[in-house]
Amino acid sequence: MKPSIDVGILGYGCYVPINRLKAEEIARIWGNEGKLPLDEKAVVSLDEDTITISVEASRYALSRAMIDAKKLGAVYVGTESKPYAVKPSGTIVAAAIGASPNIMTADYEFACKAGTEAFQNCIGLIGSGMVDYALAIGADTAQGRPADALEYTAGCGGAAFIFAKKSKETVAYVEASCSHVTDTPDFWRRAHEQYPRHAGRFTGAPSYYYQITSAAKALMNEVGTEPDDYDYAVFHQPNAYFPVRVGRSLGFPVEKIKQGLLTPRIGNTYAGSSPMGLASVLDVANPGEKIFMVSYGSGAGSDAFSIVVQPGIVDKRTLAPMTSTLIERKRNIDYAMYTRYRRKIMM
Repeated sequence: MKPSIDVGILGYGCYVPINRLKAEEIARIWGNEGKLPLDEKAVVSLDEDTITISVEASRYALSRAMIDAKKLGAVYVGTESKPYAVKPSGTIVAAAIGASPNIMTADYEFACKAGTEAFQNCIGLIGSGMVDYALAIGADTAQGRPADALEYTAGCGGAAFIFAKKSKETVAYVEASCSHVTDTPDFWRRAHEQYPRHAGRFTGAPSYYYQITSAAKALMNEVGTEPDDYDYAVFHQPNAYFPVRVGRSLGFPVEKIKQGLLTPRIGNTYAGSSPMGLASVLDVANPGEKIFMVSYGSGAGSDAFSIVVQPGIVDKRTLAPMTSTLIERKRNIDYAMYTRYRRKIMM
């Protein structure tokens, strides 16, 4: 899929909560002596949620975009952990960053690809000429059930991207994108349930690998590229193993995947996962280099993007904190504090 007007990324930003819970601390509580899937994960404080993560990431994105929030024509929040069951998060984010009330806003849901689903809509709006600037956010908070495998990998964080017509001011532009979806029961949460459920045997080959591989191959066929044409590859990160394996199966060497691999240090940030990986790559990529990104959302589907870095990145990336800086800024907490912050004890 390619818009009529070339669309670029004008600004981007991340937010990672300061709290960290080590995987070995979770294992200590539940008596798990096996190999742990990551080192630690980011955890929100009592006064943080998907909305506050989105606001902070959006403010950083606006700083890099160097525009007033009132110029935004759309604000879309992709998440599966919104604070309100019935009340949009997008309106709160738009108000908090100072956007005009004359905008389009909505909350997107598609599990972990909700953020890139917002990307697609912003690209469509800009590419059709309907708006001049559009903000897409992917953010989530950890929802793992106590003692479940997800409790080790589910983290908190998010990223925001402002899209505009390609120009000398944009830091990168989108060559093309492609989506692939099927009805696959690998992960879900019914109404009134506190924690999501997952069917382990459906998560790997029939879902994650199939969706990402299908979207990736379709995009490369569309734009006529191969893995060797890209300098970086970013895939959704449910753990530290899956993205490396799917990338290598497509022909990408591990070196091209490592820069966007954030999971071992902050966990799987769901809708924020691949967008945060993209932000991490933009922090270090040089003009002219190409980025291949494929998200994944349970249920299930993937969005693939071919992105080219522009000269504007050189001056703009220093206008907001680097992703690595936010990851290094941390404070360790124990499991008891984690249960309090995540409100796992129901009163």
